[in-house]
Amino acid sequence: MIKTFSVFSLAVLMSFPVSAGEVSIVDATAQKHGSKWRFSVTLKHNDSGWDHYADQWRILSPQGEVLGVRVLHHPHVNEQPFTRSLSGVELPQGTKQVYIEARDSVHGWSPSRYNIVIP
Repeated sequence: MIKTFSVFSLAVLMSFPVSAGEVSIVDATAQKHGSKWRFSVTLKHNDSGWDHYADQWRILSPQGEVLGVRVLHHPHVNEQPFTRSLSGVELPQGTKQVYIEARDSVHGWSPSRYNIVIP
């Protein structure tokens, strides 16, 4: 027996991420404090405990230079989505935008990036 999918069913299936369980960046902000910056990043991940949880995020320059890393030291099973900040980040002079990347302990770095325009 051959099963067929309607166009609607195919569209619904294609809207889901290929790799289930990756961390998502819901929101991110940057605030200047003196000559340095504070970044706040909101992540969503289906943390299941110590074996699979969102374990860090990082700030990248447009050239791929790592400007800051926020390590997440424990799972956030009952706190989703959650926001964590990193202060004291120095941005190279003239920086107009940065990217935020997040990772989890199973899938590594998510291929999705969050772009922040620096005023």
